Amino acid sequence: MTPADGGAGADASAETESEPNTDAENPQIRRLSEWDADRLARLADEYGTPLYVIDTDRVEENCARLQEAFSAEEVRYAVKAHTGRAVLETVREAGLAAECASAGEVERALNAGYEGSEIQYTAVNPPARDLDHVVDRWRDHPELTVTVGAADTADRLHERGFDGRLCIRANPGVGAGHHEKVRTGANAKFGVPYDDVPELAESVADDFDLVGLHAHAGSGISGDDLSNHRELVRRMGELARDVESRVGSLEFVDVGGGFGVPYREDEPPLDLDSVADATREALGDVSGTLAVEPGRYVVADAGVLLTRVNTVKEAPDATVVGVDAGMTTLLRPAMYDAYHEIRNVSAADDVEAISATVAGPICESADVMCENRLLAHPRRGNLLAVGNAGAYGYEMASTYNSRPRPAEVALSGGAARLVRRRETLTDLTELEA
Repeated sequence: MTPADGGAGADASAETESEPNTDAENPQIRRLSEWDADRLARLADEYGTPLYVIDTDRVEENCARLQEAFSAEEVRYAVKAHTGRAVLETVREAGLAAECASAGEVERALNAGYEGSEIQYTAVNPPARDLDHVVDRWRDHPELTVTVGAADTADRLHERGFDGRLCIRANPGVGAGHHEKVRTGANAKFGVPYDDVPELAESVADDFDLVGLHAHAGSGISGDDLSNHRELVRRMGELARDVESRVGSLEFVDVGGGFGVPYREDEPPLDLDSVADATREALGDVSGTLAVEPGRYVVADAGVLLTRVNTVKEAPDATVVGVDAGMTTLLRPAMYDAYHEIRNVSAADDVEAISATVAGPICESADVMCENRLLAHPRRGNLLAVGNAGAYGYEMASTYNSRPRPAEVALSGGAARLVRRRETLTDLTELEA
């Protein structure tokens, strides 16, 4: 099977190109139309499809924009958006700390060169093996910070001998985000109830080094949701002042991330400078440093998903365009009804657009990337590009239907290199006893 047919792809040798990223303007958002179609086609031919492409130069640009807007604050990258080593190393070199949601993410951050002092582990109902592993790593990296969202978690840490840097995650009763499934700020699963935080802070101050407070509204915050985010920040400022009056100064107040990016072609990008100013104003006067932890904003527009058309079917209600990427490759449309711009990379400029439904190979009716979308008339063998796929794309990929996960290529300057090989059918059974 050749790479163009979706096989294992090329080896890890670098492909050198002649068009490095020299965009000095660092725009707020990179649209799908700004990706070089010829280069995407060459990558698909060499590495096969489906294929994730992540541009680490763009990741670096996004980090720089965040640091400029939040120049006096600490910016921590929410690792769960994209955990690939190429991304983590780029983010670390750009100066962002790492916010990790699991023991596995802590391990990935350490493997990418992060120091313990640059890592914050935010535990959400952590399994015992996660706490065991993180506490074990803390013994070698005593500056690592652990955030707890329940008094019970603090007790479990104490039982394991942890007496290090502790942060309390509050539930501020305010949520925001692009879908109800990602609005965490008012969900009882996340954080200590707001009114219980001061008492918990007093009770843990003697057993741990209490360094901060944390809250997170949700993911994909933009537009009207920004007012809810400001309300969350305001409440966290009030809470921090109450806690500081009881236990002394805190090192930081972390108000989470969730800064959205425009997935639709006509949506404007965030005015990040205005968001930063409003966040500072809402927090008010606290002794600790304001911290934010964006994830999506760092990587979303730095990634595209390439997929090839294998079937075109005229049905009574739709033209169904079958592709080799499905909900196991990119879950967001099926899980969140999320919109991703799609472009027919193979089509000439004068090809007529038709209304198309793009569907994957998974045996589920939810396995649809878009319905009734205008696309330059797709033909079998055409290459489609799916935009803003850098955040929660590869991270949420699975092997459901026993479909191997895709390959991933990283772009840096004029070079492309394979950073995650395509899984094979043999890989699917390697873990079986």
